[in-house]
Amino acid sequence: MAVVVNPGLDRSGKGRELADMMERRKVDILCVQETRWKGSKARSIGAGFKLFYYGVDSKRNGVGVVLKEEFVRNVLEVKRVSDRVMSLKLEIEGVMLNVVSGYAPQVGCELEEKERFWSELDEVMESIPTGERVVIGADFNGHVGEGNTGDEEVMGKFGVKERNLEGQMVVDFAKRMDMGVVNTYFQKREEHRVTYKSGGRSTQVDYILCRRGNLKEISDCKVVVGECVARQHRMVVCRMTLMVCKKKRPEIEKKTKWWKLKKEECCEEFRQKLRQALGGQVVLPDDWETTEEVIRETGRKVLGVSSGRRKEDKETWWWNEEVQDSVQRKRLAKKKWDMDRTEENRQEYKELQCRVKREVSKAKQKA
Repeated sequence: MAVVVNPGLDRSGKGRELADMMERRKVDILCVQETRWKGSKARSIGAGFKLFYYGVDSKRNGVGVVLKEEFVRNVLEVKRVSDRVMSLKLEIEGVMLNVVSGYAPQVGCELEEKERFWSELDEVMESIPTGERVVIGADFNGHVGEGNTGDEEVMGKFGVKERNLEGQMVVDFAKRMDMGVVNTYFQKREEHRVTYKSGGRSTQVDYILCRRGNLKEISDCKVVVGECVARQHRMVVCRMTLMVCKKKRPEIEKKTKWWKLKKEECCEEFRQKLRQALGGQVVLPDDWETTEEVIRETGRKVLGVSSGRRKEDKETWWWNEEVQDSVQRKRLAKKKWDMDRTEENRQEYKELQCRVKREVSKAKQKA
């Protein structure tokens, strides 16, 4: 599971780029914030991933959860509380897993808005039975800080810099709900703990939380450096193991291509073959079951059947080699700029960003 912030899904091709990143990084569940999509829907973003989202304004806020296709059928409940809090309940081989995506107000926002966010998050947590697993992926816009003196029960030592008021709210919430701040339990280089980087500022504001009793199921948690799906935020990845049996994917039934009857030549051939199969009779016999089977068999022979494979995702048709190559170049340029922030590297990254947008637009027009 992972949490990524401000992916800018309103921009051309970003949803498909996000799906590609999830597939490449082997991420099954992803919490996203600041999606800036208005509405409360679920839609495919390609590569076998589906986004459940909620937003009331296309210019700010918005939260969502992206699931790998095999987990979509396991969704029992979707709670869209506000454009800052939403949750999904999944049943995986009898194990109940609640995934919560949150986006806390920034430091400069009114106290009333901050209290509303924490109240909504409290309500979601209180509605979940204590025996069910909970994982929260959120941009809390706060610094829990380095060290854990006095707070050992809810966090580790490996935060970043000093705690602020908003970070204290995160710690207080963890204590109320008996949860642990997962990021802080794993000793990593600071570069793999910093979740937000802009100009000369670098800090940790994005966190994954889970019940303290389930911390043993998490084997690793770190920040992934080098991805460019989000502009300033970095993806936090958490590896969580649930001891469940994997279900076999059901086969899709092969279907006769009846739509070919719209073509005159196919329709005429079907008529002739059907007459032959019925023994030259123009009037159908009284035995409808026999007649039905003759019609179906003739249709299969003349019109053919589908392959039985899954349909291609709606947003996959334009994801061609040129687009993938441009995205790969952009990703490498972002990594290069992160390592050496010269004006030349910044300019190269900006040019490749524009190139990706052009390639996506061109590919969609051709398809």
